[in-house]
Amino acid sequence: MTPDRSFAAAAGPGTRLLILGSLPGQASLQAQQYYAHPRNAFWPLVGAVIGTALAALPYPERLAALAAAGIGLWDVVGSARRPGSLDAAIRDVEANDLATLAATLPALRAVAFNGATAWRLGAPLLAGSGHALLRLPSSSPAHAAMPFAAKRAAWVATLLPVLV
Repeated sequence: MTPDRSFAAAAGPGTRLLILGSLPGQASLQAQQYYAHPRNAFWPLVGAVIGTALAALPYPERLAALAAAGIGLWDVVGSARRPGSLDAAIRDVEANDLATLAATLPALRAVAFNGATAWRLGAPLLAGSGHALLRLPSSSPAHAAMPFAAKRAAWVATLLPVLV
């Protein structure tokens, strides 16, 4: 089985908040777009934070809107073997160099982890970086135990203070 690989970081000098997922799922890998699965709530959740209906925009415009709001994207896992898209199936993890990326983002205030796996694997890599480390409820459709409204409230309450 060939390892799945993350995308290049979508972050730049104006990034104040970096949101890290675990590893793109199969729909995202096929589309070569972050959070491409139609049931993944990422775009509506982050759109609620910045007050923009991101899900309705073409993908390049979504990324541009995030950049304009000071939000960058990447993944904790650089490569891993994973049949399917569930985080529980991730094996043979090679992490992305999160500390180096964070050090190149002069405006960075906080790093948010989208879900428990991203937090578990990524937070230790940034401990001591001086950035606030924030844990978000997963936007994945596999995390159905928490209703969308509760996820939305948590994302807005956690992320909005970083961006204002």
